[in-house]
Amino acid sequence: MKMKKFINNPDNLTTEALDGLAAANRDILYRGEDNMIISKALENADRVTIVTQGGSGHEPAISGFVGEGMVDISVVGDVFAAPGPQACVDAIKLADKGKGVLYIVLNHAGDMLTGNLTMKQCKKQGLNVIKVVTQEDVSNAPRENADDRRGLVGCIPAYKIAGAAAAEGKSLEEVAAITQRFADQMATLAVAVRGATHPSTGAALADLGEEDMEIGMGQHGEGGGGRQPMKSADETADIMVNALVKDIGIRPGEKVMLIINGSGATTLMEQLIIYRRCEAVLKEQNIEIVANYVGELLTVQEQAGFQMFMARMDDELLRLWNAPCHTPYLTKR
Repeated sequence: MKMKKFINNPDNLTTEALDGLAAANRDILYRGEDNMIISKALENADRVTIVTQGGSGHEPAISGFVGEGMVDISVVGDVFAAPGPQACVDAIKLADKGKGVLYIVLNHAGDMLTGNLTMKQCKKQGLNVIKVVTQEDVSNAPRENADDRRGLVGCIPAYKIAGAAAAEGKSLEEVAAITQRFADQMATLAVAVRGATHPSTGAALADLGEEDMEIGMGQHGEGGGGRQPMKSADETADIMVNALVKDIGIRPGEKVMLIINGSGATTLMEQLIIYRRCEAVLKEQNIEIVANYVGELLTVQEQAGFQMFMARMDDELLRLWNAPCHTPYLTKR
């Protein structure tokens, strides 16, 4: 099938998308050199600052969460591709206000290569930076092999937790420890019913046919081993929410964050139907949802499906999640 997208020259996709983001949010952020999106709140910051990186094509992630109370600078690569390490080193230098920088990286091969090279350069230059990796996809590795888990939508609440901790004036070590504690207690499972097309080439990222869905599919069409006949909303929700509870080890009486993140072509109606079932299942297990989000945070172009995210919550993490922030795609007052 011929690709039908409202684009111009495919070579300019990332540039034009970032120009549009900056133009639509002039009160919050601006575009810097080397595909950096920079928060206007950074100029007067007297605190730990937050830098992240990642490829374009997953909007609103990652740059849609640059702003007060979340990310200070995002460094953007081409579609589904990590940026180079030099741009990340430059961003960390620009972000550092004398209190140090938290550098958040999603666990994908290209991003990890850039992240490791960036940290090597930062160490050589004596920069005060700590890296936290988000790696919460339960489908491709057991929890004891967390280093093999892909980073999915969990980066977004991690940005929120980190940004709020920094805004409270905590030290770099404290901000990093809180963010890592949150990251260690989160899990995501994705499901897809139709793959996306690469906006630069039109190539299909996955083919699931007319009758199947796949639980565990990655952000770029990576297989998850859970291909099966299409199921109802309740059946799908039951499989996924119970898998997340089991993976994290949530016990009756505990509190969680639950996010239903649309992958790009799944309607909000469908996402809400899924959420309502998850709430009922958790209530039966005496597990309370104290923080939530339903909608698109990190997409995969027009992929149909969603990512279900869960994290164990405590009073401190809940306070940080509810703290004020102002970004293009998440604002809390």
